[in-house]
Order: sequence, then C-alpha cells, then structure tokens
Amino acid sequence: MKRVDLFFSAMLLPLDYVTLLGAAIAGYSIRFLPIFTSIRPVTFNLTLSDYSAMVVPLALVWIGIFAVSGLYAIKTRRLATEAARICIAVCAGIAIVLGIAFFSRELFDSRFIVLAVWAFAILFMMAERFLIRMIQRSLYSIGIGTKYVVIIGKTKTGHELREFFDRYPRLGYKVIEQFGAFTDEAKQKILHLREKDKADIICVADPTIDHEKIQSLRTFADIEHFTFIYSADLFPGSALSPIIHTFAGIPVIEIPKTPLDGWGAIYKRAFDIVVSFFLIIVTLPIQLVVAIALACEQQGGILFRQKRMGQNEKPFNYFKFRSMVKNAHALRSDPAFIKKFGNERTGPLFKLKDDPRVTRMGRIIRKLSIDEFPEFYLVFLGRMSMVGPRPHLPEEVAKYKPTQRRVLTIKPGITGMAQISGRANLDFDDEVNLDMHYIENWSPWLDLVIAIKTPLVVFLKTGAY
Repeated sequence: MKRVDLFFSAMLLPLDYVTLLGAAIAGYSIRFLPIFTSIRPVTFNLTLSDYSAMVVPLALVWIGIFAVSGLYAIKTRRLATEAARICIAVCAGIAIVLGIAFFSRELFDSRFIVLAVWAFAILFMMAERFLIRMIQRSLYSIGIGTKYVVIIGKTKTGHELREFFDRYPRLGYKVIEQFGAFTDEAKQKILHLREKDKADIICVADPTIDHEKIQSLRTFADIEHFTFIYSADLFPGSALSPIIHTFAGIPVIEIPKTPLDGWGAIYKRAFDIVVSFFLIIVTLPIQLVVAIALACEQQGGILFRQKRMGQNEKPFNYFKFRSMVKNAHALRSDPAFIKKFGNERTGPLFKLKDDPRVTRMGRIIRKLSIDEFPEFYLVFLGRMSMVGPRPHLPEEVAKYKPTQRRVLTIKPGITGMAQISGRANLDFDDEVNLDMHYIENWSPWLDLVIAIKTPLVVFLKTGAY
C-alpha cells in the first residue's frame, strides 16, 4: 500500500474521535439556544465540564463500534456504502448511550441532547469522511499516491479497464503497461518497472487464461510483492455466499439463486408498493397532460400494449405511453425496413438510435422517460418491480442462451443496473451480465442506490436513445 493511503488510514481514527467530540459539543450547545429554551426551558443542571467528562470516554466506545463496523478497514469502499455503515454504526452507538441514559437518569437528564448528538454525529462523520475522500482524490489527480497497474490480456475487458482508469485518475489507478500474455519478456519488463517504482498491481483481464498460468502469475505476484487482481467479465462464479449443510456426516454445499428469497422478497414487494403508489400520485398531472397530447396526435391510442415475459417466463400484459406510429412493431420484422435502417443492437434485441417510427410527441416523452410512467401501475399490481431486468418480448426471450434465462427468475423492472450503467449503449451480453450481478448481489441498499441514480442518468442522457 502507498504511504499516502497508509497516512489517511492512520488519520481516520483520531479524526473520527475529534469529529464525535465536536458532534457532542454541538448537541449540548444547541440545547441552550433561545429557539429551544423558549419551547422547553432547561430544567437540568449539567455543566459543560461535567458533560465533557462523560463524553470523552463514551466517544472511545463509539470508536470501538466503528472499528467493529469495518469503518477502519484498509479496503476502499464506495462513498454510498461507507455512508450506510456510518449511519448503522452511529445508531448502534446512540443505542448504547440511550441505554446508559435509561439506567442513569441523572447522567443524561436531557434526552434532547442525546438525539441532537445522534443527528450531528451522522452529519459530521459523513462530512468528515467526504472531505477526506475529496482530499485523497485530489492528490491522486496530480499523481500523488497513484497505484500503477499492469494489465495482462489485450481483451475487450482489458481495454475497457485501461480506458476507465485513464478517464478517472482521481480513483488512484494508472495503467502503466498492458501485455497480451504473461511471457518471460513480459515478466522482465514488469520487474524493470518495479525497480523504477512504476508497478504496484498485476491485473489479469483475460478470461481464457488457463489455470496453470493463473497460478504462475499469482506466485510471481506474491514473491515480488505485487497486488494481484483479476476480472471475471462473464461472472462465472456465483457472488452469493454458499450454505453448508451436513447430511450423514458429509458436507453438502448449496448455492442460493438470489438473496431475493424469503424476507428479501417480502421487503422488495413492500418497497415496490410504497414507491410506485407515491410516484403514481406525484406524476398524475404529467400523465394527464401527456394522455391529452397523445390523443390529439391520433397515432393509434394513448397506450402502447404488448405481451412481455415476466417472472418465471410467464407472459403479462405490458403497457406504456405510445411513442411510435401505428403498426410500428410490425416494421421491425419488415425486410425492407431492416435493410434500410438496420439494427444497432447485438443479440436478440432490436433498437435504433434515430428510430423513424418515433412520433414528434414520442421523442419528447422518450427523452425524459415519461413514456414509462404507466409502468408504475404494473409495479403496484405486482406484474413488475421498480428495480430489475427489463421485460423483453417472447420472441426475443426465445433467442436467449440457456444461461441468459436466469434473468427471468425475478420480476422485470422499470430500471436496473443496465440502465444506470450505459442503458441502450450496452451490448445485450453485457446487459445480461449486469442483471445477473444484480440478482446475485441484491440488497435493499442496492435497490435504493439504483432508484436514486436513475433520474440522474435520464437527465444527463447517459446512453439514452
């Protein structure tokens, strides 16, 4: 690990401690503001010095909770994931404080202070971690603390990784060299780069590399003190934690299909009902305006209806606002139309960037994704979910490979990982891989992140047709 990363990791603990003390003082001070004392006068006798004497050791307990929560792990996490861990850790800490307040009323006679400290702790901790992250990334952008990456494999994945690291230097990675294979010549060049302190990580980006070569590369990386990472662009291994049973003294391993079983399915359905109902109410005025505009356009009705494949390959009646001319669906199988305009998607799907079938009003509602507002009703009725793989046509599903049919094990969604990661720009195989990653790694937090990111993707027009 680079010295800059070690420095920031070491500084987290004392900075967190000072931040918690600041939150505690802020919570105490705000209680004495006139706006609060006018509502409820201060009746307790707790001086700042006595309060500080209690807070100093309690902050250390809180630091211990942070450590158990993994907030001091060396591993770099997404900012959203770290924010979630901070919320959980702060809530656990405040639960301990409330327990002390319950059994020792004379110590914390003001429950307002406890709740204020809880709010300030979350706010201050997130602000502190965000500031540290921004300082780190600023240093990375000017080359301080950058980790140099050697990629093995001149594959599509390897080139995409290189382009990504070149585009985002603030992440702290720079591809210094890329080899087609791990040959003796490549090994000598890597060692030469290491002598000049220009190689830290070896990344294997070739899914066709054989097992023996992988072991050789890993041994080389361990001996020469490189960090060894590899990509799995086809997601061959399940990301789910296996469940181990024992029958007749024999360990039997079960690989679960998705966390969306049991309570996961119950939570997701509740989430869908609440969010879809809210969105139906909020967007109702827009829906009425669009319906009137489409009726005036006279292109075959307000809604576009079609059979789509749902969960477990069961067809359902799909609908959204009409954005194309009459009989638009028939044109996709017209040889003359296909010859003239082609198909810009690989795999079984059909898509055109400048689709001549789209009407004038259709272009407007598609640009803002308003055409999909009626899907909220499908979510509320249980035909679809807010987040999940997009629903496809039966004839498209018929062309799926056997492994791709796994995306049909859950309800289709209005948005998903494919939509926030490139939308229509993705190849079909890449879209399926992202959907499979979602199925295997589902969590309530992942649904929330995708739901929040979707409007940003729509308004920034990232990959949208």
